[in-house]
Amino acid sequence: MKNSFLKIGIPVSLGILGLILLNSCSAGIPEKATAIQNFESEKYLGKWYEIARFDYKFEKNMDQVTATYSKNPDGTIKVENRGYDYVKKEWKQSTGEAKFVNAENEARLKVSFFKPFWSGYNVIDLDENYKYALVAGKNLDYLWILSREKTIPEDIKTRFLEKAKSVGYDTSKLIWVKQ
Repeated sequence: MKNSFLKIGIPVSLGILGLILLNSCSAGIPEKATAIQNFESEKYLGKWYEIARFDYKFEKNMDQVTATYSKNPDGTIKVENRGYDYVKKEWKQSTGEAKFVNAENEARLKVSFFKPFWSGYNVIDLDENYKYALVAGKNLDYLWILSREKTIPEDIKTRFLEKAKSVGYDTSKLIWVKQ
């Protein structure tokens, strides 16, 4: 009896654990979303202000949130997120890494702040001057509106909200970040 558990139970348990790990490392994209094609990663580098987001535990109670992207020597992208926790009254910073999922000209990336865990980072709308971006996570639980400035024009805001709704996001859940 013990030997049959070792032959079957352990491989099955490891398989289930592997599936859980793979799911937690998903670099997916929401079903109705499409990442920007002909993406110019060099233009995307630099500092972005977080205009709006869905709330989740890593950015809970955060204002004045920025993300700064730069190239690492190995071609990956360094991600530096910074924000002010207005409850704890302290600045928080986190550094991660992003990699392209397919090709560098497709704005579909995976990002990690806690290796080996990766998550989807998908630019699904972007103005032609790379000043405003709509970013989808791996599923409908993650959404960000970013800007090179601390504000965003009303027409871009409307465009991004309509795009997010068409993908399936409930935009009433967005938190508008104080900059």
